Amino acid sequence: MKKIAYFRGNMNSQGGASSLVMLIMALFFGSLLMLAVKLGPIYLDDMTIRGTLEDLDGTDGIAGMQPREIRKLINKRLIVNNIRDFDGKSMKIKKDGDLAQIFVDYQVGVGIISNIDAVVHFEYSYELTDK
Repeated sequence: MKKIAYFRGNMNSQGGASSLVMLIMALFFGSLLMLAVKLGPIYLDDMTIRGTLEDLDGTDGIAGMQPREIRKLINKRLIVNNIRDFDGKSMKIKKDGDLAQIFVDYQVGVGIISNIDAVVHFEYSYELTDK
């Protein structure tokens, strides 16, 4: 019979990750988690703002509204959706007959660590029509 040779090396040669590697991995993944916690709500608010503007398309009477009335309607819907940090002045509304064009351009800044900040910039436009 043939004997199978097993590796019977030194226990020191079979070590796992060192504590330094584990510390670096914990710092890296902790930093990623912190960024997600800080920037996640900004992107969730932006998704709500975009959804609010998309839901305006086909609203009854939008063609007869003045830009200030459209702005007021948007601000009411954003307050209902708990978006309170959005400045309505970052929206430009143009009317052209039955078509209303909304241009949104804003940025949000958040502190990351000490004097390190992140600024996220959003810019998009929508065309709204009556039903």
